[in-house]
Amino acid sequence: MPGATLSRWTMSYFAAACLMLLAGQGLMVAGYGYPAASIGAPETLVLVHVLVIGWLSLLMAGALLQFVPVLIARPLVGGRFAAPALMLLLGGLGFLVAGFIGLSGALDLPLALLPLGGTLLLSGFGLIAGLLAATLWQARPLPLPARFVALGLAALAGTVLVGFAFTLALSGLAESDTLTQLVANGLSLHAMLGLAGWLTITAVGVSYRLLAMFLLAPETERRSSRAAWWIAALAIGLAAAAVPAVLFSLSGSILLAIALVLSLAAVLLYGGDVLHLYRARKRKQAELNIRATFPAFVSLAVSIVLLNLPAVRAGEGVAAAVYLLVFGWLTGLGLAQLYKIVAFLTWLEAYGPVLGRAPVPRVQDLVAENRGRILFFVYYSAVAAATLALAVGAPGSFRGAVGLQLISTLALMREFVRARRLTVVPAATRSPAGMVRPHLFLPLSLSRR
Repeated sequence: MPGATLSRWTMSYFAAACLMLLAGQGLMVAGYGYPAASIGAPETLVLVHVLVIGWLSLLMAGALLQFVPVLIARPLVGGRFAAPALMLLLGGLGFLVAGFIGLSGALDLPLALLPLGGTLLLSGFGLIAGLLAATLWQARPLPLPARFVALGLAALAGTVLVGFAFTLALSGLAESDTLTQLVANGLSLHAMLGLAGWLTITAVGVSYRLLAMFLLAPETERRSSRAAWWIAALAIGLAAAAVPAVLFSLSGSILLAIALVLSLAAVLLYGGDVLHLYRARKRKQAELNIRATFPAFVSLAVSIVLLNLPAVRAGEGVAAAVYLLVFGWLTGLGLAQLYKIVAFLTWLEAYGPVLGRAPVPRVQDLVAENRGRILFFVYYSAVAAATLALAVGAPGSFRGAVGLQLISTLALMREFVRARRLTVVPAATRSPAGMVRPHLFLPLSLSRR
């Protein structure tokens, strides 16, 4: 990875994120949150924030700490703040979840935990966004993938600020008609800024670089890629503009509908770019992490098409569409790329010090693709079944499908651990003299203290 060093805390972010994914899926299997409770119930809010903040946002933050320097060939600014940011995010999520549990009445917990959690999350995401923005600022003019990341960070700021306003209103610490209007009518805007803005746009930007890198495809800025960025920026701008409209008792539904149409156009352009990269690849046999992203791309397109249908947005079908977006697109893409990234970073950490001085294994020798191929097939099949069960209103079938999804996720994470432990590497090249055996998720310098 030219122009970048290994991020010390990225693997810690990944480990925490994976645990949150398992927790979220476990809650769904247990029948906690939607569909056993309503979409706006506190139990559902617990589930949603464990998955969106704990899993997806920690995963994205950890990936950006490593790959933003790769996008711009410059070192990360303020990398020492990565660990405090992780602690703030985990603490903030804990307090936020506790506040939602108090709101549900399951435990007698003070609602003041909600804004406390919101404050910590605001601080943690502020640190992450600040050090990434400072890094990007030094590399102006930005290449296209980095411009997607910058747009995603702007959406993150909007998402967190709206979410913090929600905590003030739900806790009762700040009462006003304006906040009441935001809570009543701003949930879809909050979700779009987070899922479509922060997470999807950032994932698109990083994937442009990763797909080119892993496929050995030429990195060129196409007109379609630039058009996708401008359309995505306009969509997020409209979603952000709908927030003050809601605050002043105006309807933001028209702006949201236009933003969704624009999002579909951007997704179609992005899909064309992905096909172009794949066809222009020099690596003729794509590795599993690339093949396992194909169902994720399909999930993205299908979910955005569904969300553009008024009948879906107005009914229970919106839950199925969002589920497909979260687990088919974002989680599927995340797990598929983790399969390669964990092995890649482990290889750099373990064998980088002896590269050129001793025989070392290939990156693909750290994983067993035959097992991984089966696990990804099971995972995506379970996601499809769970989405269908939500769409037809079959909660029992939904929990069964999520259970299968949880089992496949556990098995994939076992593969990540095996890669970190170098278990699959052939014995002849596993431990050359001078190699560094990586720790599971903590930085080497910290764990040796």
